[in-house]
Amino acid sequence: MKGFNEDANYSIGLLDEAATPRDVIDNYIYEHTLTGKNAFFVADLGKIVKKHTEWQNILGNIMPFYTVRCNSSPAVLHILSALGTGFACANKNEMTLVYDLGISMDNVVYSNPCKQASQIKHAAKIGVNIMTCDNETELKKIARNHPNAKLLLHIATEGINGDEEMNMKFGTTLKGCRHLLECAKELKIQVIGVKFHVSRSNDLQAYIHALSDSRCVYDMAEELGFKMNMLDIGGGFSEKAFQLEELNHAVSPLLDAYFPEESGIRVIAEPGSYYVSSAFTLAVNIIAKKVVEHDQHFPSGGKQTVNKQSFIYCMNDGVYGSFASKLSENLNTAPTVYKKYKEDVPLFPSSLLGPSYDELDIIEDHCLLPELNVGDWIVFENMGSGTLNEQSAFTDFEKPSLYNFMSFSDWCEMQDAGITSEMLIKSLCVPCLQFREDGFSTAA
Repeated sequence: MKGFNEDANYSIGLLDEAATPRDVIDNYIYEHTLTGKNAFFVADLGKIVKKHTEWQNILGNIMPFYTVRCNSSPAVLHILSALGTGFACANKNEMTLVYDLGISMDNVVYSNPCKQASQIKHAAKIGVNIMTCDNETELKKIARNHPNAKLLLHIATEGINGDEEMNMKFGTTLKGCRHLLECAKELKIQVIGVKFHVSRSNDLQAYIHALSDSRCVYDMAEELGFKMNMLDIGGGFSEKAFQLEELNHAVSPLLDAYFPEESGIRVIAEPGSYYVSSAFTLAVNIIAKKVVEHDQHFPSGGKQTVNKQSFIYCMNDGVYGSFASKLSENLNTAPTVYKKYKEDVPLFPSSLLGPSYDELDIIEDHCLLPELNVGDWIVFENMGSGTLNEQSAFTDFEKPSLYNFMSFSDWCEMQDAGITSEMLIKSLCVPCLQFREDGFSTAA
């Protein structure tokens, strides 16, 4: 397939109206079957643009600062930069990636709660001044290495369902804020605002408590002579529009009461997976198969079925690669078998393992699939969050290729809306790809 630049992961293939995302996946499965059969990602960047439009329509009074660690692929960062988002960076590499985009460092937050001194110095060097802080040790470290820093005091939030202890891991109490403000004044460090983070965007009561506490911190700061102008409501946002609308209905009245628009306070948030999760699809190849003979009952659709066989499949990607987030959370997408099969084909209990054969490298411990063979493909959707690692700990298998595309209509909508940049056009725009029965062709 011509028209995509595999080397840098920068280019975007523009699809004509006859092509669909499924066509792109079909084409690359065919190509990878003929060649190395390594896993690959396909990214529909038009979905990121649509997510941004949705965010603006629902939470337009809150500026998104994209969480770079969620997905730092160059095309994603270029698109978001063109859309005008800010960026929340956790380390030196992420700050450098964003710096190279040429955006204003006023729209970058160094959000790591535990910062290395060398990385604080790097932030100072490239002009990243806004950073978070939740304890005295961190405050003194910042004062030594970046005296021009502008701090957001990270306050702890009270969750529901027994999550209070978890939420106290990062962030300080109101009492602690008073102490930090006094220390910052003594050290002559600017404090410009407050940050909090709620783990789940449907925990509306936690937002209510956090906004009230933030107002208290603002009052403390004003008493001590600080001029505050920023509020960061963190990340953890649902990808579902109706939950964003519920959140907006809950927080908007409080923002109007505590931080009215005329006060000049800039309200930001740190969405990550919200933007990128649905845009990325991962295709993996089965490289090994094992039959397990037994006599055991397995549930299927609420009924009991008896199978004397189950299967264990090994794939060419796992938790030490694109499924790294599986180590800390459940997989939020079900595997889809690529090959076509009849509706009445028998399903078997199946386990999907990564290539390392490590005891932790389990993608799906139990799912029902038709019998597969070595060389077959499995597709996982919603794989844009926490998946594109710079390096894999399991180096015997190639890093998945990445193919970015956007429909021609989505690209035109971006241009019509004035959402563009010279760097985006120069680095990403490639000839339009037309779909034919025998595959894609490049149109001049």
